Amino acid sequence: MIEEGMTRPIIIDTDPGIDDAVAILLALGSPGLDVEALVAVAGNAPLPITERNARALLELAERGDLPVFAGRDRPLRRPPTDAIAAHGKGGLGALHLPPPAVPVRPGGVDLLVRSVREAPPRTMTWCALGPLTNIAAAFVEAPEIAANLRELVIMGGATRRPGNVTPAAEFNIHVDPHAAAIVFESGAPITLVPLEVTRQLVNTRPRLARLRGIGNRAGEAVSTLLRPVPPSRRAMTLHDPCVIAWLIAPELFRGSRVNVAIETESRLTAGMSVTDWRGVTGRPANALVLETVDAPGFYDLLTERLARLP
Repeated sequence: MIEEGMTRPIIIDTDPGIDDAVAILLALGSPGLDVEALVAVAGNAPLPITERNARALLELAERGDLPVFAGRDRPLRRPPTDAIAAHGKGGLGALHLPPPAVPVRPGGVDLLVRSVREAPPRTMTWCALGPLTNIAAAFVEAPEIAANLRELVIMGGATRRPGNVTPAAEFNIHVDPHAAAIVFESGAPITLVPLEVTRQLVNTRPRLARLRGIGNRAGEAVSTLLRPVPPSRRAMTLHDPCVIAWLIAPELFRGSRVNVAIETESRLTAGMSVTDWRGVTGRPANALVLETVDAPGFYDLLTERLARLP
């Protein structure tokens, strides 16, 4: 776990999104992480909604000093799609936040490039919580920055089991598989958090009650975000907060270094994360793919860090 007094600079590329919102708050409640900016991307909702939600979440946490940059509003080569059916028209389920006062800034991709070029080599970490469109665009613009990242942590992919939007693909990768292919071929130091890990984090009633019992604005907001709507709907799982939890407490996770390739051509399997667990392709490992998470430890961490916020 990151010790008190140590800080790690990060930029969060995000499409808030219910679970993105929880991830952002978890990061803001973690003193060991120095969140330098949020960059919005189209994904769970169109870009005007995701950038607005990013700004509103910062104000909820009394961090309106942090900038939010607008990134790409559509995939590189495919038509736009979204997950409004899962996240609600406003993107944050049952949580309704006031319109943010801080304006959005243009140039999200340029900001990503500058963040690496202006930092000492291998010190900047990017957290990718949505489709990889902005990340890929940054690597196309400046290929040399990939090797100078400290780490690129991605929530995405289904590596052993079916996807969540097609039998083969997870949402973030499926939305923009061409971007994902660029990223996994970039040479960046990648840690991948796939569905096989995030599906281990089920928001049971006792866990939601514990979050609500924190007694602050952030805890109430997260318990509202994660409340099934309608109540008969099955309990949600937490996807994107795993990215932040990995940075704070990697001891909660186990994984293996393997090769991951992204299918872009097939009509049936576009967006599939082809993971070479047995090394049969001979392709070198290009990602640390997480496989398990200590669920009780994760929820302990989430509760403790949210309690640090207003």
